[in-house]
Amino acid sequence: MGSTLKALLAPHADDLPAVGAPGRPWLSHGGLRRLAGAVAADLRAAGIGALDRVAIVLPNGPEMATAFVTIAQAAVTAPLNPGYRQEEFEFYLDDLKARALVIPQAYDGPALAAAEKLGIAVLRLVSGPELPAGRFSLAASGAAPSPAAAAEPGPDDIALILHTSGTTSRPKIVPLTQANVAASAEHIRETLALTPVDRCLNVMPLFHIHGLIAAVAASLSAGASIWCAPGFDALKFFGWMKDAEPSWYTAVPTMHQAILTRAERNREIIDATPLRFLRSSSASLPAQVMTALAETFGAPVVEAYGMTEAAHQMACNPLPPRAQKPGSVGVAAGPLVRIAHEVENRLITSTGEVVISGPNVTPGYEGNPDANARSFFMADGQRWFRTGDQGAFDGDGYLSLTGRLKEIINRGGEKISPLEVDGVLLDHPAVAQVVTFAMPHAKLGEEVAAAVVLREGISATEREIRDFAAGRMADFKVPRKVIILDEIPKGATGKMQRIGLAEKLGLADA
Repeated sequence: MGSTLKALLAPHADDLPAVGAPGRPWLSHGGLRRLAGAVAADLRAAGIGALDRVAIVLPNGPEMATAFVTIAQAAVTAPLNPGYRQEEFEFYLDDLKARALVIPQAYDGPALAAAEKLGIAVLRLVSGPELPAGRFSLAASGAAPSPAAAAEPGPDDIALILHTSGTTSRPKIVPLTQANVAASAEHIRETLALTPVDRCLNVMPLFHIHGLIAAVAASLSAGASIWCAPGFDALKFFGWMKDAEPSWYTAVPTMHQAILTRAERNREIIDATPLRFLRSSSASLPAQVMTALAETFGAPVVEAYGMTEAAHQMACNPLPPRAQKPGSVGVAAGPLVRIAHEVENRLITSTGEVVISGPNVTPGYEGNPDANARSFFMADGQRWFRTGDQGAFDGDGYLSLTGRLKEIINRGGEKISPLEVDGVLLDHPAVAQVVTFAMPHAKLGEEVAAAVVLREGISATEREIRDFAAGRMADFKVPRKVIILDEIPKGATGKMQRIGLAEKLGLADA
């Protein structure tokens, strides 16, 4: 196994394509290795050492992909969402103890203001449309500091730092070592049987673990190529597909659903660009959507289960000839995956909390001993991480999730899985998207509510949807409130967020 990112990317032929983008020449694997050497030299000249933290604020695209891959071979990367406000950048840059910030050459936004306020060094990324996709140089502003030592990061040094989403509490810092990142990239490469002939069309945001590891690092570790779109746009997706000629893409369920709405009018491109498989992760893929994707693209759909603390992948539906089970996140795909008692530190064989152990799992949250004490425990000679997800294995070893433990709705002592309600409502012919969530109730504590988006050209009332659900599930599970929306609010990475949705939709005082 390549125990560092540099070792992982070393063995591939120089002339193989590595990174592409709309209207740009390809950057080869040899070119990517040369770029990594130049970036390391730029960082050392700017006084940035192997253990120093470099925040990256760049738009989605090839430079974001290569900035992560190259800077992580020489220092600690901390990609941040370019959409943050100045106050958020100040919080994250300070919390990360960032030594430098990488921004586009002409950038003059809130990240720069935050860095200047905190006295953090600024490195401008210089590139151009005539250069191969992803090629750049780094230009330091201000007086040149003393150069840093040329030491390279080792397997146990941190490669990537991300924050958890913090939907219910202060975001936690998740450090991922070189060995964590390399192990996860290799797990995904093996799960998807990636080879140098594969090409991933990336539409995932590259400040998120899903895009960074599943799309970028796993592809490059196989000597394969990654074609970087400038973000996700359902209107442009099939044009990109035609240009990129990918063998696969990976996305969150909301993206897949948006792609499906435009698929039939792009049938020629789908037929001319056969995919080997499609991948979904980062949120539960409704069984109905998985089936529709497989039928539309004529390719298997592999749903994977990942999270930041695992450097992304934990389980995945296998490729043929093994079955892809709609509604399941598949079999263990890298780390050991087991079920633990939700309160006691022991493994069980029934429904409970999903726990993992393996080389891709973070050593622990930074500076948060309380969270580490709650999240890690020893059992059966292994150190296990509690995922916060509830689930169970079937007889074939496929894992099905029943929801986030914090998202399970407790209606007067009756526990309801939002995912189960989602699945029933999605069977209604008028419902295109749904997210079930808890809303406050004075006597019961919580009540079931759902937000839905209707299919184009099909109408339905709240009463019709509730009546449909009432004929298919126990009364206590039927949403007492169904809100019909044009669009369901989403987080920065495109995921629908159940926690806090009642407040967002004005139901917190219901």
